[in-house]
Amino acid sequence: MFRRIFNLFSRSHMEREIDAELRSHIEMRIEDNIASGMSPDEARRDAHLRFGNLISTKEHVTHADATLTLYSIWLDIRFGRRQLRKNFGFSCTAILVLSLGMCASVALFAFVDAVLIRPLPYQSSSRLVALFESTPLGSRFHLSYLDYLDWKKQNKVFESLEAYDKVYFALNTATETQLVDGATVSAGFFRTLGVTPVIGRDFREGEDTPSVPRTVMLSYAAWQSRYGGRQDVLERTLTIEGVPYVVIGVLPREFHFAPAGPAEFWTSLHESSNPNNRGNHGLLAIARLKNNVSVESAASDMTSITQQLAKQYPDSDEGRGATVLPLTEVIVGRLRPVLWLLLCGATLLLLIACVNVSGLILVRSENRRHETAVRAALGASRMRLIRQFATEGVILAAAGSLLGISATYGAISLLLQLVPVNMLREMPYLQHLGLTPHVLLFAALVGLVMATLFSLTPILCLSLSDMRAGLVESGRSGAKTAWKHLGANLVVLELCTAMVLLAGAGLLGKSFYRLLHADIGIEPDHLAMMRLRAPHSRYPKDEQIVALAQRFMDEAGRLPGVQSVAVAHQIPAADIAGGNTTFEIIGRPQHGSTNESSGRQVSANYFNTMQARLARGRYFAQTDDASKSRVMIVNQAFARKFFPGEDAIGKHIRYDASTPPIEIVGIVNDIKEGPLDTEVQPVLYTPFSQEPDNAFYVILRTAHAPQELLQPLERTAHSIDPNILTFGPETMDDRISHLQSTYLHRSSACLIGGFAGAALLLGVVGLYGVIAYSVSQRTKEIGVRMALGAQRHAVYRLILKEAGRLAAIGISTGILCSVATASLIRNLLFGTQPWDAATLAGVSILLATAALLASYIPARRAASVNPVEALRAE
Repeated sequence: MFRRIFNLFSRSHMEREIDAELRSHIEMRIEDNIASGMSPDEARRDAHLRFGNLISTKEHVTHADATLTLYSIWLDIRFGRRQLRKNFGFSCTAILVLSLGMCASVALFAFVDAVLIRPLPYQSSSRLVALFESTPLGSRFHLSYLDYLDWKKQNKVFESLEAYDKVYFALNTATETQLVDGATVSAGFFRTLGVTPVIGRDFREGEDTPSVPRTVMLSYAAWQSRYGGRQDVLERTLTIEGVPYVVIGVLPREFHFAPAGPAEFWTSLHESSNPNNRGNHGLLAIARLKNNVSVESAASDMTSITQQLAKQYPDSDEGRGATVLPLTEVIVGRLRPVLWLLLCGATLLLLIACVNVSGLILVRSENRRHETAVRAALGASRMRLIRQFATEGVILAAAGSLLGISATYGAISLLLQLVPVNMLREMPYLQHLGLTPHVLLFAALVGLVMATLFSLTPILCLSLSDMRAGLVESGRSGAKTAWKHLGANLVVLELCTAMVLLAGAGLLGKSFYRLLHADIGIEPDHLAMMRLRAPHSRYPKDEQIVALAQRFMDEAGRLPGVQSVAVAHQIPAADIAGGNTTFEIIGRPQHGSTNESSGRQVSANYFNTMQARLARGRYFAQTDDASKSRVMIVNQAFARKFFPGEDAIGKHIRYDASTPPIEIVGIVNDIKEGPLDTEVQPVLYTPFSQEPDNAFYVILRTAHAPQELLQPLERTAHSIDPNILTFGPETMDDRISHLQSTYLHRSSACLIGGFAGAALLLGVVGLYGVIAYSVSQRTKEIGVRMALGAQRHAVYRLILKEAGRLAAIGISTGILCSVATASLIRNLLFGTQPWDAATLAGVSILLATAALLASYIPARRAASVNPVEALRAE
């Protein structure tokens, strides 16, 4: 053992010992041969033949020592580094290309890990589900408090079932009233999630009933930022919405619940059990499945419950069902296809990078065939040569991986900056985005695959059977054959992959363009808006709210550049349309309230301000107030669905038997009230003065840039009443740009477009390398052709024909793969088919043009060959 350690640090001494021992054995063999009657020359020749190549024998003796093998590997690493430094251009190109692919794939996998792979931070999160009411308009709507109580009492599949709702609170302090993010939850909400407060206690059973004192829990961020992390915050009384609440606990630092957003204050529910409130739908629910109960079984049980409730309460529950989904699906479901798409795009880019570098390694290996043959002739074994090439491949992969991982931090930060702030607040699971163990393991696996690929590529060219040809002809004939069969195939694979990425980018780009230019039923230019909420304590009556809205419109109308002003309870272009209401059509047989539509309360000037188009009938008038008969305007989708084949004008509806009839006086063209990439749902519009609400939007149409009026609009609200809470003012263009549907389409198109651009560049460079290397190997042939009378255009045709053949095969295969791949992302396309001929044709022409331009340079070089010089060089 001590001798082996000594040998590791005394290589020259060890080599002298091996040389002396080998010479001793050879001399002994020579003496034995002379003693047997051989001449001295014959004896020496026989001894050397029996011992074989001394260098090879010396290598075998060295490798017999495991410690010295490590030293031998270190020598291979040093030699590999010298080879890469010697070919500095090749090394830099390969490492940069690999780092680009590694950075893109690892950065995207970090998002996939944070969103899709990492479990939710709750106890046994796989057993958590989200519950919604389903209606004819969709499957994810709020439920009423009374329905929640019935679901909780009658189900047989949940250990617990709790309700919640995301709200904005008015936090009253000694100096001002602040708008804060909050949530209201039932008493067992946090126990269902398996979350325990870091200080204080959870809500107790019964604390979510109307008669008990109000209690609140703080988020960890609110505890630190608003109360300095003081322990005495417990039992402190806060005034929220003018009502005293007692602080009972603080939630853990790592806790988040994305459906409730960045809530700072969590209060207990205090809903009324009045039987008349069954039609008030304002809650969502979560539940924990019992052991061995599937989501499907839970859905079946909830369907039975809703069917029974529909029979028991037909006026409010007929036509309503229940939707049960895994909580993970509700939180990240819409992001899943986009993230997998982007990760696949990054993986394809990494594939092109690896293929490109493999082609470079193949060329370099072919140029080293003479070196390889010489080293083999001098005694290097096949395994010794393989190990050297493998070492160089590992060094290359390691350098590209390390550089790519280092750049991943910057890429992640850049991608996060592309997410709108309002969306980022709704994605708390991205807080710990980074190089987690999962991400590092993924990067290690990618690096291992690259190292294996780059080690095997030169081995394909390593053959000791043609050693003599390698020594005599520098391996040129072998290089031609290997390149034609492998190098060309690599380029076809590059072009095919580039075609898939380019087609995907083209389809997503066209889809995004059509989304932004889709007819949303209004003119979004020059619209400024702001949401405000008047405190109930100061404006308890409908008349007061209507007067406040009218005063605000009058004041805002005096701002410079304002052309018209309107108010509305909700405005178009939202992530969720919401605002659903049930109704019955007067004059038709009623079997319960089965009709449902989105409802909007708007002022008389709303449609003119939005520049919506009236199809038939009339707009609201200023006189359509609470003293007049109830009227409404519907959209065309409403008329088509509920009055097919007849004129909806003059028809009457009512919400239920206790409400007055409402006459339809107008029909407007469809307006996109919800996401831009969904179907328009039926909508009914009623006058704000007949159905006022203390929370509403103020909309301004301006003659100048609407951004200039955002701050004056906010100041106007506070000048009217400092207690009015204002929500961030914005323009309609910004609102559309920050929609989740817009962001997902934009990010998909931009990132896949970036990957496609890089793939196009790498594919063209790869094709250029193929043709350039082919030209260099065919210099003698081209010289002979030109000496025999071939014209320059014939040489051009010869080279471009070869390039065109590779490009045609790659593009044709890519088109087929593109159609198949695009079919998988059909749900991400808006107004665009996966087989869109114009997009595929345009991308094909772009790739073919780029390929021919890349081939022109080596073709021109080939046509400029001097036959005399080419033949003399050979």
